[in-house]
Amino acid sequence: MNNEVAVITGGTKGLGRALAKRCIAKGYCVVICAREKDEVETVAKEIGATPFVADVTKEADMKALADFAVASFGQIDIWINNAGVWMPHTPVEQLDIERTRKLFEVNVFGVMSGSKYALMQMRKQIKGTIITIISISGLVGHSLSSGYAASKWAIRGFAESLRKECKGSDIRVISVYPSYMKTNLFDEKRPEDIENYMPPESVAQKILENLEQENPREELIIK
Repeated sequence: MNNEVAVITGGTKGLGRALAKRCIAKGYCVVICAREKDEVETVAKEIGATPFVADVTKEADMKALADFAVASFGQIDIWINNAGVWMPHTPVEQLDIERTRKLFEVNVFGVMSGSKYALMQMRKQIKGTIITIISISGLVGHSLSSGYAASKWAIRGFAESLRKECKGSDIRVISVYPSYMKTNLFDEKRPEDIENYMPPESVAQKILENLEQENPREELIIK
């Protein structure tokens, strides 16, 4: 047991769940959060995590999540901004701006709020690691994916700025850019080739392997 504490947003499905299971297997105390009480409690019981009900679009919930982790375990060693949403491909002329705003609330402002309160605790500890799951869509724009890509480019810029603010300290900021994964993210409109997408378990493994390096890569592309 290493007694380190990991907090994972969106920890009940897909990559979040895979990360939680792998962290637990390595001896971490893991707190997972999701909006649905029954779901997060059920998954936490199944995998051996500690549940917390939170909506990443609400800053007060992110503060409460950080406070809960510290009250429960005394520290936050790793904070993983994993919660994210997707929207089906559409040309810009048909872009649903209101839905895109809601997407930004999760993909951008949710990450910013979570990172803010994780960082405040890590400053007190003088160490820690903030990992943000972005996407290859944050590296290159894709036709028919302007709204989603824009949210990922925005958070890429935030993470890079955060990394520079933490330079010279023992607080690491890692950005992860996975290619397409076979997860529930695409439940609304499953791509025809989804069976060829990466399993979240293999992505989680690579993220943890990078974390265990003496000098982890600050920008990790997985494809």
